[in-house]
Amino acid sequence: MTKFKIAVLVGSLRRESWNRKMANALIKSASDSLSLEIINIGHLPFYNEDLEDTPPIEWIGFRKQLASFDGVLFVTPEYNRSVPAVLKNAIDVGSRPYGKSCWSGKPGAIISVSPGNIGAFGANHHLRQSLVFLNVPAMAQPEAYISAAAKLFDANGALINESTQEFLNNFLKAFTHWMDNNAEKK
Repeated sequence: MTKFKIAVLVGSLRRESWNRKMANALIKSASDSLSLEIINIGHLPFYNEDLEDTPPIEWIGFRKQLASFDGVLFVTPEYNRSVPAVLKNAIDVGSRPYGKSCWSGKPGAIISVSPGNIGAFGANHHLRQSLVFLNVPAMAQPEAYISAAAKLFDANGALINESTQEFLNNFLKAFTHWMDNNAEKK
């Protein structure tokens, strides 16, 4: 059985982020086939092509770290019908310099989490547009728009909603299958 190393990128920097809580719930729920690890993106300087001659050490470290993963899982809120700037910046940093993208060929999936009723649908689909260009085959089904996030976790950040936990278990099974069929063979 193959064990896939999956980078988890959380699009929220908020200390009590529902998206970080969801990412931690996914890590706890992962099967033996998936090793999920949150990659910090909040420290990355904004992408500026002028810096590529001597890239910031944070960019170099992020690119190297990302390259070591088999796939990627995005867990994001929605800001103004799109992804937060911190997540878009990480995408840009990892995609450069041109022709040396760390994203290319890594299968991915998206879970969007929101306190609102539409579960960050806009961010989820906007992110999919970028993934097409990055050559990240994004899992299409099941779609994951998690709403009412404020009611899903206890005071310690543990997921307490059974139907959401069941959904996540099925999502991770589907993602494991997606990885089996789409990951580059080593």
